[in-house]
Amino acid sequence: MYIGRVVGSVVATIKTPHLESRRLLLVDHLNLDGRKSGDYDIAVDVAQAGPGDTVLVLDEGNGARQILGIDPGAVRAVIVGVVDEVTLAE
Repeated sequence: MYIGRVVGSVVATIKTPHLESRRLLLVDHLNLDGRKSGDYDIAVDVAQAGPGDTVLVLDEGNGARQILGIDPGAVRAVIVGVVDEVTLAE
């Protein structure tokens, strides 16, 4: 799992059947200080996130497939929540 920021959406006119009617969002990974790390994922959105939202992403294929209720399926990353605040212990 990691925290990321939604920076856009992905549009595909042809999708595998298990991705039809699902939103695909482009998510930048964030470092602990909130800056972009340079890594990104295309994630299936189940949390109704949008551009600019800070999100919690599950990027482990088996867990993502379980959340979406598909097996087998070509999914690795899924947005599981919108983050309101991050606080680090000192």
